[in-house]
Amino acid sequence: MRFGWLTLALSPSPDEDAARIGQIIEQVQEAEALGFGDAWLTEHYFTGESVYNDAILFAAALAMKTERIRIGFAVVQMPFHHPVRLATQLALLDNLSGGRIDVGVGKGTIYNEYEFIGHGLRSDDSRARMEEAVDILQRAWSEAPLDYEGRFHTLSIPEIRPKPVQQPGPPLWRSVISPASFTECGRLGFPILTARLPVERISERWALYQAGLEEGGHDAATRERLLEQSALWRNVYVAESDAQAEDELAGLLTRTREHMMHVREAFNPKDFKIDPQSLNAWTDPMVSHGDGVAMAMETGSIFGAPARVREQIAELRDVGVRHLLCQTGFGDMDHDQNLTSMRRFGQQVMPAFQ
Repeated sequence: MRFGWLTLALSPSPDEDAARIGQIIEQVQEAEALGFGDAWLTEHYFTGESVYNDAILFAAALAMKTERIRIGFAVVQMPFHHPVRLATQLALLDNLSGGRIDVGVGKGTIYNEYEFIGHGLRSDDSRARMEEAVDILQRAWSEAPLDYEGRFHTLSIPEIRPKPVQQPGPPLWRSVISPASFTECGRLGFPILTARLPVERISERWALYQAGLEEGGHDAATRERLLEQSALWRNVYVAESDAQAEDELAGLLTRTREHMMHVREAFNPKDFKIDPQSLNAWTDPMVSHGDGVAMAMETGSIFGAPARVREQIAELRDVGVRHLLCQTGFGDMDHDQNLTSMRRFGQQVMPAFQ
């Protein structure tokens, strides 16, 4: 199995932002030293989540501080970026990193409307904005010159320079949830990221993705590469005992959820309504913190002493998971606590699967 590391770090106050940013750099360096193959950055704004905020700029710092680990985005919120500017930034970043960039793309958070408003937008047309931006991104890396006339952008550019190291450009990943999305991404040949998928559903979803790959006519080597890349995201916390891990993770997730619900209540406009079909127990404000955390622990987390964590990962391996993204920090978790859990995982769990 391949293991990736993911950060969704929260700085609890502006006074701590600089220190927290430095700590994330240390955590990524530790992830590389422990043998994680990739480090993934999330993108959020205005409330201390993803405290570096500008994931593209922050990734450039990581590229200078690391040597081997790939650097990914889970995900770039495409409506917030001009596609030509983004194509240029990612091409430069691919050069700075020596071709170590993976780009998850998304239409933007479906819960935090205040992020759209902060960028002078609303989310109603976010999918259309994303699709047009992805089209421009891919074509800008491979077509020179490029003339484009779309709904949101009309542009004419001679050429993107520097060219990305990875040709025709850094791999574009999609975040998927619905069964149809697995099949569609397979057909189009996109590597995929998915989260909080119950174990009993993984084989079924991976089979849909594989069917899409075959429907898309991809050759055997491409199908195998994409199946190996496809990633499942889990919270991962390793402690000295199973009971300690359960108690401490539950507390961390409770504080995380309390913050998440507070900022949405405080900053989302009154006219914003979330599609009820998009909600689950973790994201639904009508569900108690206890029940929401229980859901996240049951369907989205791996935790315990090293022996129990090895058992849980073996279960995922046996249903087809080959690439596990490990979120090791939760909310305003202490830096040393995060590193301790990471080291237990890297030293006492990962070697059993490599």
